[in-house]
Amino acid sequence: MQAAGFEVTERFDISAEELKKVVSNYEVLIVRSRTKVTNEIIESGKRLKLIGRVGVGLDTVDTKTAEAKGIKVINTPQMSTVAVAELVMSMMLNLVRGVHLANESMKKGLWEKKRFHGTELNGKTLGIVGLGRIGKAVAERAKAFGMKILIYDVIVNEEIVKKLGAERTATLEDILKRSDIVTLHVPLLPETKRIINEATLSLIKPGSYLINASRGEVVDNRQLLDALKSRRLAGAALDVYENEPPKEPWEKELVALPNVVVTPHIGAQTKEAQVLGAIMIAENIINAFKPL
Repeated sequence: MQAAGFEVTERFDISAEELKKVVSNYEVLIVRSRTKVTNEIIESGKRLKLIGRVGVGLDTVDTKTAEAKGIKVINTPQMSTVAVAELVMSMMLNLVRGVHLANESMKKGLWEKKRFHGTELNGKTLGIVGLGRIGKAVAERAKAFGMKILIYDVIVNEEIVKKLGAERTATLEDILKRSDIVTLHVPLLPETKRIINEATLSLIKPGSYLINASRGEVVDNRQLLDALKSRRLAGAALDVYENEPPKEPWEKELVALPNVVVTPHIGAQTKEAQVLGAIMIAENIINAFKPL
């Protein structure tokens, strides 16, 4: 960006209060997931023309206020496709083979070979809820493991489904009833908030697994905890949470369950994805300010 003529200030550890005080000096604000661009920050940015969010979602930016003030908001949705898809595959393998538990056991000096009797991904049915970039990437990788792929999305490109050798289901209910593993890849919208809840969990195939690496609010984790404790679900893997980090007693209980694989929202945390996101946001901003 400096090579393109921009004057750049780096403040990686800036607090919300400090940002509110200095944001009026800038025409462009670039943030990652740590910084929440609130109504107050946007109102303080008297000169702001553009907000760049390095990442997939825009849930950390008050887009309504930005739009009302004529401030353009851009992000980098393509940056983490491979990183998240690979994390989801690792979660699947952990769940069905109990790798996290075997690792913990070995580190305690134990040799519990008979305890870790897992299952294979080969021949299992994977239900993918949301066939965007990441859902498609997961499907491609799961196919290489010999899995049968089911797809549920409100809008689906039938040509892509055909190329994946997948099957499209008509309803969320259908995919939950038929899948051995369900993985969620939907944006957080009013219609997707808590789509996995008490009612939908009651429909899910007994003994199946649930993976959420999309947005924490997509799953009612309090109900998920009950489903796991009752053993209706064999296990779950979570990279995202409604509270980050989890703070409620029931959230901590969920995280501590042995049949739950948890990571601290690291879906996009690969060197490759972070570099790609930085390059993409810089290029997009440079292009946005080029004269027509």
